[in-house]
Amino acid sequence: MRGDSARKVELLAPAGNFEKLEIAVHYGADAVYLAGKEFSLRNFSGNFSLDEMQRAIAFGHEQGIKLYVACNIYPRDEDLPAIRDYLAAVGALEPDGVIVADPGIFNLAKETIPSIPLHVSTQANTTNSATARFWKEMGAVRVNVARELNLAEITDIVTSSDIEVEAFVHGAMCISYSGRCLLSSFMAQRDANRGRCAHPCRWKYSIVEDQRPGKYMPVAEDARGTYIFNAYDLCMIAHIPEVIRAGIAAVKIEGRMKGIHYLAATVKVYREAIDAWYADPGNYQIDPDWMTELNRINNRGYCTGFYFNAPDQVAANLSNLKPDPGARFVAKVLRADVPGTPLVAVRNKIQTGDQVEILPAKGKIERSTIGGITDESGQPTSVAQPGQIVTLALAASCAEMDLIRRIN
Repeated sequence: MRGDSARKVELLAPAGNFEKLEIAVHYGADAVYLAGKEFSLRNFSGNFSLDEMQRAIAFGHEQGIKLYVACNIYPRDEDLPAIRDYLAAVGALEPDGVIVADPGIFNLAKETIPSIPLHVSTQANTTNSATARFWKEMGAVRVNVARELNLAEITDIVTSSDIEVEAFVHGAMCISYSGRCLLSSFMAQRDANRGRCAHPCRWKYSIVEDQRPGKYMPVAEDARGTYIFNAYDLCMIAHIPEVIRAGIAAVKIEGRMKGIHYLAATVKVYREAIDAWYADPGNYQIDPDWMTELNRINNRGYCTGFYFNAPDQVAANLSNLKPDPGARFVAKVLRADVPGTPLVAVRNKIQTGDQVEILPAKGKIERSTIGGITDESGQPTSVAQPGQIVTLALAASCAEMDLIRRIN
């Protein structure tokens, strides 16, 4: 279903806990996807108890954003009774949608929470318009298409299917088909398809010849070994106009297990790009600061995935080389009532004299120097360690929830 031209594409961000939800809202997400303590594909991301989920949904609705709850594992029979109870409990909280992949869970959701919209996860690997129409006939309102599709194929699904289409535009790429990986089960006895992935695709690998036990040889000529399953990260920031013109209803950022610095930077950049296009499509230009900002966060190098049928864009990152971010996330602003003296939660060591930059929700980054640090007892100190709450002397302006980075 081609997106309504009067309706902006939705910017959908991950939230692995309540702090990440607040950060996603602060930096401009239209919607957030989260999960409970069980039955999603990221069981190690913290996630939300039902009480926390209720609070999160209430907070999100107060802020005018939508919240979708993932229940996208591939269950066994032993899981089904608990999933039915869980769906009933989630439905009572009235989220804006529930994300599922398994047809059995889909049917349980239809029976248990018929008033809650159902979204189909990318794990269901929807690769054609007939499948999209099938999910529409089953009662789904949105489908997150398979990551293996190119932009032309996604456009065909949009134009041929009366259903909202969602697609990932940023984040980690799974080496396996539509994320259906067996490596973790085989190597670590942790079932990725039931939310317990150990991420063995990011491990370093060598080969051993049978007659030379103990002699490990890198698969490629690299002294550090090779990362034969290690994919580059997806990044479509340079192609937002093409994505919007394709009629995609929602663009999704991966990363419920990633930190708030990653979340803040990605949401801010994609928010700015989307808003810039809608403000003046004819004169839209890519801001070089967007790519600079995305390189500030941890990444495995960027690619455009399968979007443009470029073989080099889906090759493995064999060397595991990562760009130097040039800055380190050090603090989150808790309060900024008095200009120049923000109260911050320290996440990495800072000291007087450090050169820092403020990552605002809107506008350009502002640089400053830490002129002084005051601890919670009101005493001056030259150093603050992770976990401390301190007041900084900064010439730069900042707001509550802004992040502060130390320039390397």
